[in-house]
Amino acid sequence: MSPLIPSVTRPAEPAKDQQPARPGNAPAGQAVRPANAANAPPPPRPQQPPPQRPAQAPPRQQYLELKANVHRKLLDRLNLEALAQADRTRVEGEIRTLINDLLNEEGIPISLSERETLFIELMDDVFGFGPLEPLLRDPSINDILVNTYKNVFVERHGHLERATAAFRDDRHLLRVIDRIVSNVGRRVDDSSPMVDARLPDGSRVNAIIPPLAVDGPLLSIRRFPAERLKAEDLITLRAMTRPMLDFLSHCVSARLNMLISGGTGAGKTTLLNVLSGFISEKERIVTIEDAAELQLHQSHVARLETRPPNVEGKGAIRQRQLVVNALRMRPDRIVVGEVRGEEALDMLQAMNTGHDGSLTTVHANAPRDALMRIETMIAMGATNLPERAMRQQIASAIQVVCQQSRLSDGSRKVTSISEITGMEGEVITMQEIFMFEKTGVTQDGKVIGRFRATGVRPRCAERLKTSGIHLPADMFEGVTEVR
Repeated sequence: MSPLIPSVTRPAEPAKDQQPARPGNAPAGQAVRPANAANAPPPPRPQQPPPQRPAQAPPRQQYLELKANVHRKLLDRLNLEALAQADRTRVEGEIRTLINDLLNEEGIPISLSERETLFIELMDDVFGFGPLEPLLRDPSINDILVNTYKNVFVERHGHLERATAAFRDDRHLLRVIDRIVSNVGRRVDDSSPMVDARLPDGSRVNAIIPPLAVDGPLLSIRRFPAERLKAEDLITLRAMTRPMLDFLSHCVSARLNMLISGGTGAGKTTLLNVLSGFISEKERIVTIEDAAELQLHQSHVARLETRPPNVEGKGAIRQRQLVVNALRMRPDRIVVGEVRGEEALDMLQAMNTGHDGSLTTVHANAPRDALMRIETMIAMGATNLPERAMRQQIASAIQVVCQQSRLSDGSRKVTSISEITGMEGEVITMQEIFMFEKTGVTQDGKVIGRFRATGVRPRCAERLKTSGIHLPADMFEGVTEVR
């Protein structure tokens, strides 16, 4: 007997009590006639309405009910403790046999294709993330958005569409959410109804449940491709031009501090992953993130991740604490997945105190807006710091601001590369080196535009020269059309 299926079976349910025998061996439901009425005519039988057929549930509803019944019985028969340690491929045959037995017990005829579909869905429920598994296996999906158990949407090629996947009810969706967050040591419940997590493949997960989610649990998954984009892929996808990529790679190699700015879903993390690939293998890199999703290919990488508070509301570790701790870890470079609070000041101080070549991202719609957001974040953690001192910290710490945008057709492009040149009075001065100009939209919604070099030679060219990097003069000239 397999350890997955216990040998002890549940006893059969006792049969319902039979009706007691009636006098004279009368059939059940028929009154006993007295002896002196043997020759009397039988009383007329009352007219009964013809029996009505029970309402048939729609096929989809019947399928969901069958799946729920088989799933419940399957969990009753499996040894869940042994199953948690088992490999899926090793026990598939055994569970398939058990599912076939349970389907035969249900007595509902289904075709072989439906039986195979049911088997795959039940295996996904037992071992994976239920209805999300087919979506997670689809490489064309970028985002999975679950708006309560009834509605599941996906984003393909920059456009949202409804998916056929669905959950049985809110409890089914909550079980999947709990399985996702518990894999990374986090929790979601009434006392902590919001959570950030990640999937085993690095995809970013956010979940929010009632009472904060009014209509039911909400789940958002930002997927990353199994094969991460490389530098050459950005050129192939027309996200930037060759001179833009060469300039950014030289800035990373020469240890210039860089800020990547962009809106939600613009591709900031993807660009950060690509640019981090230009860091030397000889350097020690410390990454700091809310939910670890960066995938650096260097061998000497120390990854740090924040921690939410426990059930008692204690034990939270914020990004600012990790930045301070990272300074004691002898890093050559510090990479912060995203600055969003008071850790911005510690990050700038690290950039100004010998940790050149650090990278980070921020949510903003333009390079100038990114600097204003950094200034606001500094004020969140150091309210007594004068504005001029804040701006001096920013101007001396950051050399390059790279703006990443998501356009109306869903494409993602580097729309601006700017250099911070210093301060004039109370204002941080910047100059744009490369830019993308949108010129129109085709009939099918495709964005038309051009990448243009502004003709300005950056001041950091002298610093690159001292690092052995010579920038050709024609790098900052020319126009590339995008159609």
